[in-house]
Amino acid sequence: MLFVLDTMVSAAADTTPISASSFFGFMGVTMALVLANLGAGYGTFKAGAGIAAIGIWKPEIIMKSLIPVVMAGILGIYGMIVAVLLSQKVKNPLEYSYKSGFAHMASGLCCGCSCIAAGFAIGIVGDVGVRGNAQQERLFVGLILILIFAEALALYGLIVSLILSQS
Repeated sequence: MLFVLDTMVSAAADTTPISASSFFGFMGVTMALVLANLGAGYGTFKAGAGIAAIGIWKPEIIMKSLIPVVMAGILGIYGMIVAVLLSQKVKNPLEYSYKSGFAHMASGLCCGCSCIAAGFAIGIVGDVGVRGNAQQERLFVGLILILIFAEALALYGLIVSLILSQS
């Protein structure tokens, strides 16, 4: 039995799988989409909980309070854009280099992780912000500015991700 395992290990060490570089490219596609949607889902969940809480006693400001949910949904679109662009660049494993695979994985991680950070910020600020806005209307402009800066985190990740995907 030991001889069979030793033979299998030595045979595997002599050959490098040609699909390994494509694996990293497709992992970049997966990370961009999954992590961006994770951030979008968390932001929607957290801000939606705040909207539901204020809707009981101030239903007239529900429509104005939907802005954090819309901004969280945009994060998923960023991930989808990067995933589609990367999936079109992953080629035949014989023509696809490790450098391209690693660059595309870094691109997907850059977009996905930035969207997670932005989703957390949008969710928490959206939850607390809409509750505060229900009590004091003058907080609305500050809430929107903070949400814009939180969304900018994901936008920075998208820009760097697009640059990385070109290499």
